[in-house]
Amino acid sequence: MSASRPEVLVSLSSFGAAEVRRRGQAWFAALAAEAGADGVEVRGELLNEAQAELPAIAALAAERGLSLVYSSPEGLWNGQGALDEGALARGLAAAQVLGAGRLKMAIGGYGRASAPSLPALAQRLAEERVELVIENDQTEAAGTLAALQAFFEQAGAAGLALGMTFDMGNWHWTGEDPLQAAAQCAPRVRYVHCKGVQRQPGQWAAVPLAASAAPWRAILRGLPRQVPRAIEYPLQGDDLLAVTRQQLDLVRSAEACA
Repeated sequence: MSASRPEVLVSLSSFGAAEVRRRGQAWFAALAAEAGADGVEVRGELLNEAQAELPAIAALAAERGLSLVYSSPEGLWNGQGALDEGALARGLAAAQVLGAGRLKMAIGGYGRASAPSLPALAQRLAEERVELVIENDQTEAAGTLAALQAFFEQAGAAGLALGMTFDMGNWHWTGEDPLQAAAQCAPRVRYVHCKGVQRQPGQWAAVPLAASAAPWRAILRGLPRQVPRAIEYPLQGDDLLAVTRQQLDLVRSAEACA
């Protein structure tokens, strides 16, 4: 991989939940590697049997030279605003077994009363080699610019410097402008979810970048160029290997023109 371009990963959820559960994430990680991905994002919600799947993916990644991110489906704070130490411990443990360099989580139910738990989070993370990155999800509590800015400011005041996973598409679910969000969040961004969006009756839907109603190239230009990107939109077709390779090339070509 050239030092002038960022890594491009594939979130394994892109291949469809039913198919991923049927074949297992190691199978799709191998396909992504063959298509030329620099790494994969392993999805906790799609693991069939973590004790077997995580070591298998770790072995494959070591053999193929893949970077790994572990995505936890759990929020860091529960609905009552308390730090969910169990969720954090499960995410860190899975990332460690996997050998992942990053753990991706959302802030969940973090609120005004949650700030006193930040030093405990900082102490826990100081003992780990895994980097925690906070994602903007599709909820008002954990996916709006105001909520995330408040969290990062309070975390910083507690001595906790956390990076961000910037999901390009999720801002539409919370009614926010992704270009404005990119301008505000760029200094914190350590990882990017590339996702196209289209408005369908009553809801937004994730689509390939080329079909997106959002200015995805402009959004990418507003984000740090050297942080990893991950495809997180449907990868479908009779020749799944060719489709995956084509979409990896698209993301890389967009970076080259940014």
